[in-house]
Amino acid sequence: MKKDIQREVKKKYGQIAESSGSCCGSAKAGCCGAVPTAEELSTGVGYSIKELASIPEGANLGLGCGNPVALASLNAGETVLDLGSGGGIDCFLAARKVGPQGRVIGVDMTEEMIRLARENAEKSGLKNVEFRQGEIENLPLEDGTVDAVISNCVINLSPDKERVFREVYRVLRPGGRMMVSDIVLDGELPERVKESVAAYTGCIGGALKRADYLDAIGKAGFGQVEIVAEDRVPVDLWADFPEEAKTLSREEIKAALGAIASIKVAAKK
Repeated sequence: MKKDIQREVKKKYGQIAESSGSCCGSAKAGCCGAVPTAEELSTGVGYSIKELASIPEGANLGLGCGNPVALASLNAGETVLDLGSGGGIDCFLAARKVGPQGRVIGVDMTEEMIRLARENAEKSGLKNVEFRQGEIENLPLEDGTVDAVISNCVINLSPDKERVFREVYRVLRPGGRMMVSDIVLDGELPERVKESVAAYTGCIGGALKRADYLDAIGKAGFGQVEIVAEDRVPVDLWADFPEEAKTLSREEIKAALGAIASIKVAAKK
């Protein structure tokens, strides 16, 4: 079952990378009618216009649920790891924070995303960013080599979240920290949404209950686990609600989205 989920997630995000846009094509063209652009989605979850203007065109795919770099308090010279780096948006923002003496590593399991991110890195001119293909459950990094780990609406896609947090703990240096934006459940989803593969790849079906998510971080060994910010998910900005939900009324969709929250979680090793 876990391999089936990983295969579907990889397939979907590979398609997104190849289209260099949102769930249905170009993130700039408004290809789905009322679906917002990547820029609208990103400003809606915490990115500034100035930040978006500083990254290469094609790096922002509108897939995040927060802005972890803004809350991570990155320092010059640090080594930063981004889980599920996608087109590279958070890597490029982090690279400017840590400066030329720092280093940013993006990990993504999708070959198409890695290729897109590397193309974006060439356009950026930044020399302190690299992208590695790999699974976040099996990070391609040595023990104790990273100062900070960030992630943006990706861990909920993993079928083994406890293993992800153990891997993050492993690669962090003593005193290192994690800052992730992610989706958690505060209520129950409709059964047809909960059981849907589309809901899983759309960052909904695989979300843990809030308490279980925080508990998984603690079990990995982290201390000082804290929710530093949170938001409800606005219905008008949810571009990737699963296909099955198109048969639901707007009220039912609001109820489903009311069961999830976007949280920003900090923790230390």
